[in-house]
Amino acid sequence: MCISCGTSRNFCLWHCVQNKRPVARVSRPCQYSIIFALSFCLFALAAFAQKQTETSQPTILPPEQAAREGKALADEILSQRPAQNTTNTGVMTVRAHDTSKKIPVRFEVFNTATNWCSRYVADAMDVRVLHDASGNQYRVTAPEGKVRELSGNQATKTPFAGSDFSLADLGLEFFHWPEQHLTKKEMKRSRSCKVLESINPAPTAGSYSRVVSWIDNESDGIVMAQAYDARGKLLKDFIPKKIKKVEGQWQLEEMEIDNDQTDSSTRVDFDLNAK
Repeated sequence: MCISCGTSRNFCLWHCVQNKRPVARVSRPCQYSIIFALSFCLFALAAFAQKQTETSQPTILPPEQAAREGKALADEILSQRPAQNTTNTGVMTVRAHDTSKKIPVRFEVFNTATNWCSRYVADAMDVRVLHDASGNQYRVTAPEGKVRELSGNQATKTPFAGSDFSLADLGLEFFHWPEQHLTKKEMKRSRSCKVLESINPAPTAGSYSRVVSWIDNESDGIVMAQAYDARGKLLKDFIPKKIKKVEGQWQLEEMEIDNDQTDSSTRVDFDLNAK
């Protein structure tokens, strides 16, 4: 497992803010460890003590300001890369149609000469996402060694190891869409957040038309996200669920993605005792 993100600048994905709620974190490298990739693998959390005070009304941004600030926020997120290589393990529990399946999973994050890569291995599926500010590359390696390359829309339609996560979810594909709007600022899960709406320029059947992310004002962490299908109907909810204090540091223990249309869900339990 990783060391404190405050001291090691390790690559972590989820961050617990002041009221001890976990959020997906994309932090500034000069201040904290680099966080990137709602790649849903996590490596370190810090904890704070205070709960924010709720405001009565959200602040709505004018359209021009919303587009300008939304694009700037997405660009900032995409510019980050991990400070060091990391590996973690866990178990995915996939629930659908009154059945439940547990799948061991391994997550890796490493730098390359030109960009950085996140790797996900589960149930004979080996996925690499090559991250670059200009666009992601998705590579799926079959057990016999054959490699398939997928586009962003193809990755959205391809589930990871039979779970509710698509390959595009692992790559934060929606931050690469050209249309980004910081629509308003409001409270979510007791946190003061910026609401970023990412709009797919060419949605197709089975892909997302837009993704709405609630991003914590203080930590730039994702408190919650919702994905909508090509018809504009709510499809998925992404929520960090449970944290645990390990050796003085708060770490994400459990996160979940719910499919609102199939009534299925996938929970990831991270192995906090892995070394």
